[in-house]
Parts: sequence; structure tokens; C-alpha cells
Amino acid sequence: MFKVAIVTDGPYGDRAYDTIKKEFDTVFVELEQPTSMFMDDIEIPEEDVKLIEGSNILITYTTPPDLTLELVERFVDKVDWIIVAAWRGDGFKNQLEAHHNVTCPYIMCEIEENGNPIFDKFVSGIGKPKVVLKLDGNKLKDIVVLRSSPCGSTSFVADFIKENYLGKKLDPENLPTETGLKLQHYPCRAAKMRLFSDEECKKEMASELHRDAFEEAIAFAHRTLENRNLKI
Repeated sequence: MFKVAIVTDGPYGDRAYDTIKKEFDTVFVELEQPTSMFMDDIEIPEEDVKLIEGSNILITYTTPPDLTLELVERFVDKVDWIIVAAWRGDGFKNQLEAHHNVTCPYIMCEIEENGNPIFDKFVSGIGKPKVVLKLDGNKLKDIVVLRSSPCGSTSFVADFIKENYLGKKLDPENLPTETGLKLQHYPCRAAKMRLFSDEECKKEMASELHRDAFEEAIAFAHRTLENRNLKI
């Protein structure tokens, strides 16, 4: 069974757990923030170690760098892939990614296939947003989320579009723009997970990723409709 472990020290990761557990067998591990300044003093309870070991994907939402580093170094050989969702500084990112199976995405909704079968299985359902628009004639019938951002914002946006466009003709100019704007209303935590990051820049990036997903979905839906009409 494909297994995902999400590890947090408190503030982040709960929404990712709610989203990812719908796709994969997922455990949520909450650790105490380190009280010592020394990495050697960081302890991970044995029951939590057992939950993490053997996972296909380990996602860390821990904010203290020492705790994140301890998790990576302790489990890098015991899981298939580690995704570090919260990291601080390019130097730290480079240190972590020196391991061949560790990645530190700028934001979690940008992750996509990298050619590794295990990683690709995970991002087949979680990561860079991907949707399909189902049509009844040339009117919107439904939206299927093929790949959701870990935080669940893709479904949030898809539900909004369905409420406003169901049974209506697709608007290739305004619909993607509305998608991006609606994403701005989702309580995105991406910028808060990195020190010295630009919150507006990250929100804009998340908006663009969702806007692009709906632009591609509209283009595909129109091509499918045109091909169907040609056959008729």
C-alpha cells in the first residue's frame, strides 16, 4: 500500500493531511518544537518513528531548521522521497537537496512529475493543479479535479466555478481570470512557511498555476468539442 507521512510541529500540514488522505494512506505526526539549541538533543518519540519509517513519501511541515534537518537525515534512507514543505534560505535548501531523494519546492502547488515512479505516483493526484471540464454540448456540466494542490485550494476554486458557470457556455477570457482571483480569497499559508518570503508573490504564483490549469482545461474541452463536431 502506498503510504504518506506528514510531520508537523504545529502550525502547518493539517490541510495537506485532509487533502492527501483522500488519495493515499496517510498518517499525521505532530512533534514538539525543540527546546534545545543543539541538534543532538532533538528526540523523536519511538512511536512516531515507527509511523514514519517505511513511508513512500515523507512531507515535513516543521519550521525549526534543526528539526527539519534531523528528520531528513534520520529518514532519508528509510523512505522513498522527502518533500520539505517549509524551509528557510537557499543555502539550507541546497544542503537538504544534496540528498538525491529530497526536494524543497518553492510552493507545494508547483510539484509535478520528475520521472521517478514513486514520486510520480504521488504527484499523479497531488501537486500542480490539473482539472478537466465536462461539457453538455458547449455548456459546462461538471469539473473533475485530476490533481489537487495539497492545501485543497483546487477544489475550493473548482466549486466556485461550478456555482457560477454550471449550465453556461465557457468563457475562455474571463473564466481563468476569475479562477485566479478566487484563489486570492483562499487562506493560503505558503508564504508563512518560509522566512523572508514575499507573501503576495507566492499568492500570485498559486493564482497563476490555477489560472493556467483552467486555461488548459478550456482549450482541451474546446478541441474535444470541435473534434466531436467534425466526426458528426
